[in-house]
Amino acid sequence: MAPRALKVDELASVLPPGGLTLVSASPAESDLLVEMVAQAGDALGDMTFSGIFVPGLNKPTYSGGSQTRVLSFFQTPQLRAEAHRVDFIPVHYAAGQALYRSLKPRAVLAMVSPPDENGMCSFGAETAWIPDNWRNAAVRVAHINPAMPRTAGDPGIPFAELTGYIEGEQPLKGMPDGAADPVSEAIARHAAAFIEDGATIQTGLGKVPDCILDMVQDRRNLRIHTGLIGDGALRLVRSGAMAPGKSALVGVAIGSPALYAGLDDPHFDFRPISVTHDPRVSGAAEQLITVNGALEVDLFGQTYAEVGPKGAMSGPGGASDFTTAARLSPRGIRMICLPADAGKGAITRIIDPAQAKGPVSLGRLDTDIVVTEHGAADLRGKGHNARAEALIAIAAPAFRDALAAAWSRIADGL
Repeated sequence: MAPRALKVDELASVLPPGGLTLVSASPAESDLLVEMVAQAGDALGDMTFSGIFVPGLNKPTYSGGSQTRVLSFFQTPQLRAEAHRVDFIPVHYAAGQALYRSLKPRAVLAMVSPPDENGMCSFGAETAWIPDNWRNAAVRVAHINPAMPRTAGDPGIPFAELTGYIEGEQPLKGMPDGAADPVSEAIARHAAAFIEDGATIQTGLGKVPDCILDMVQDRRNLRIHTGLIGDGALRLVRSGAMAPGKSALVGVAIGSPALYAGLDDPHFDFRPISVTHDPRVSGAAEQLITVNGALEVDLFGQTYAEVGPKGAMSGPGGASDFTTAARLSPRGIRMICLPADAGKGAITRIIDPAQAKGPVSLGRLDTDIVVTEHGAADLRGKGHNARAEALIAIAAPAFRDALAAAWSRIADGL
């Protein structure tokens, strides 16, 4: 049966009520599909929607009906405001994929490119959960968006396999390519010193990751293996620093229009989470260097990345998948980068463990190097006291004495 062209108010006619529905989110969140959910309303029954909802980027809460719920691995301000109907599951990406397999999604709502000459629609800038799950979902509804770039790697979904579709051009959701600042540049300079020719880099979004990628453009035979890229990755693949061929294996791109326009670069290889976040795949690299951010790092080297002053603001994400991979890599390095202070110098981000907020995102055995603008604390092969001393040395100077005093009290009890 040929796919059915749908109007905005016709989603309920093809989507059976209840069950789990996966939706495109991140840069590929569809305003049309969100409106279709709202129009369907109570006809959706006790349906649960799930996707990669990125704080600051994805704001809809899929509350079209009185019984609809959301399952999310990330927390956003909008979802936190509707906590009564949100199941926030703090798991890493590999565990998220296992959860989807057990829950058996009944439907997918995806933004895709128009079909090519072979009838294939690309998942484009968000090749993440849906490629691994659409074949097992009985209902597949697509927003065919001419603005969605085709990306190499995952073949996409055949137009003929769709249940229904709606067409309309919509700019991809994005984030501006922010200008670097002196603190970000200093952090990146210390971090880049650990990246050698031939390394494979895993990193994410933000000024610091982009600065690091900019500072290694003089290296050669680099590779990228990561879940998420920003504009810095595009600059790197165009710089001449990359290994030949498909040397940038990624899952999702979030950035400026220039990034989306450049996703046809021959280095890019877009793959689903079953590939990007499989430690056996990325861990096969000779030197996998993971670069992740944090809100705080305590004096044991434990990393906190999920809870801010206003409560939960993120989730574990894929950091632990990649730290596992770096442990498998023969010369892997697991790096955490963060500014030394916050609140215009009023708050230290290298902290007494007793002052930590929220759950530990990465344990002390998951981090090799912590970097601030004041230097790099190499924790490899160090005992408790030496680790704490190295971390205190890269804290903001105004807090070092208090941190040293705190560690003295902790050390007495060890």
